[in-house]
Amino acid sequence: MKRFIGAIFILGLLFSVSTGFSQNKELKFGHVNFQEVMSMMPERDSARQELQEYNQMLQQEMQVMQNEYSQKLQKYTDNQDSYSELVRKTKERELQDLQRRIQEFQSTAQQDMQQKQAEVLQPIMQRIEKAVKRVGEKQGFTYIFDTSGGSILFKSEQSVDVLPMVKKELGIQ
Repeated sequence: MKRFIGAIFILGLLFSVSTGFSQNKELKFGHVNFQEVMSMMPERDSARQELQEYNQMLQQEMQVMQNEYSQKLQKYTDNQDSYSELVRKTKERELQDLQRRIQEFQSTAQQDMQQKQAEVLQPIMQRIEKAVKRVGEKQGFTYIFDTSGGSILFKSEQSVDVLPMVKKELGIQ
């Protein structure tokens, strides 16, 4: 029993000493606008160009499909009275199928564009994140917050804007 009480006393003493040491460590906070850094990245322009080209390619394909639909619809409308029942129903099904394919293409194109955007921007974002991490480690920050999200309600004057340090780390002038 004496050993148990002694062990608890020693553990309590160690806990209070370690808590005292950890409370003496000064917390250092920083902030950076991630989107602002992203806008300064030199590779952003080539990424934007690649995304625009991909988007144009998708839009061109969509335009081809819509033109095909318009032509077939116009032809169907012009000749509808001369078609037999079987031909008219076949043409209607063909138009409905083409319309369904256009809708599927639109949906898939949006998903593909989002995926392409993530694929193109991910390396840039990772480079920025690594630079922020290196700045945080070198400068001894406890936390560095991203202010571009709009969810930070208060920012103390003691919080350091690390944008200049991140720019330097990334080699941006």
